[in-house]
Amino acid sequence: MQVESGSVETLGARIVQNVSRVLVGKETEVELCVVALLSRGHILIEDVPGVGKTMLAKSLARSLGCTFERLQFTPDLLPSDVTGVNIYSPSTQQFEFRQGPVFTQVLLADEINRATPKTQSALLEAMEERQVTVDGTTYPLPKPFVVMATQNPVEFAGTFPLPEAQVDRFLMRINLGYLDVAHEVQVLDRFQRNSPIEHLEPVASADEVLAAHRAVQELYVDDQLKEYIARVTHRTRSHADISLGASSRGSLGIFRSAQARAALEGRDFVTPDDVKALVQPVLAHRLVLKANAELRGLTAEKVLNQILETEPVPPPSVVSRFGRRVAS
Repeated sequence: MQVESGSVETLGARIVQNVSRVLVGKETEVELCVVALLSRGHILIEDVPGVGKTMLAKSLARSLGCTFERLQFTPDLLPSDVTGVNIYSPSTQQFEFRQGPVFTQVLLADEINRATPKTQSALLEAMEERQVTVDGTTYPLPKPFVVMATQNPVEFAGTFPLPEAQVDRFLMRINLGYLDVAHEVQVLDRFQRNSPIEHLEPVASADEVLAAHRAVQELYVDDQLKEYIARVTHRTRSHADISLGASSRGSLGIFRSAQARAALEGRDFVTPDDVKALVQPVLAHRLVLKANAELRGLTAEKVLNQILETEPVPPPSVVSRFGRRVAS
């Protein structure tokens, strides 16, 4: 099945509209999730309880018509509870592999920072290589495969902060935030009798998502934009207020996300605006600020804004695949 950029735009619009039937006033965040999905990336949803983190993940899974598993991370969760385990079968007198919840297309890792680092690390191979190795045997995961993890940034009792190596596996970090009064009234109306998610129907198939993956990878990115992405990422490694900058995985994340964003807007080429719109959600969670910077009230988002404001943007036009000059 071949999906052109225009079809990707239609596919993305269907998914966003369907998820927005459940989530009110969060179209931008839902669009970022679709961008991550089309970029074959994983999503870290970080916010306070009750703002819709789990609802967003479940709504997206139902909209895709993909298999879905929810795994509640707790301190007593074991790695085998995630990946699966070999169990001896008396009938066959052999060990048989029982798949864990990671063998799904959309995995919700709820409150991921409540599990121990050993259990958290069980997801590393799955997230990066789309496979799981148990007792020396490697098992491929279903396609598409996306991890949507949630965590509460203000409650630290009984939690284990994700190590940088694991945080770096997430393509984006998304914050939902509180609703304004008007949108909160809409929530009260929608949920008065029952949850809209109970009536949510799939609007896309797994095959359509896989075809969209291939279409997004073919979008044209000008060499000047590739250099711009590399310069922005490189600036995070030498910035005076950052102790740990973004790696090359961050550059790849911006590159792939920008392709997906362009496709969702019906274009077959990437513009500088695509890149600038995705720098914060893709890079902010990968940065570690120096202690004195945090004491001065700086955040990763503010530092990235400084970098974007001072880093020269490519000329006011870029060349599309067909040689057209396109304003940025």
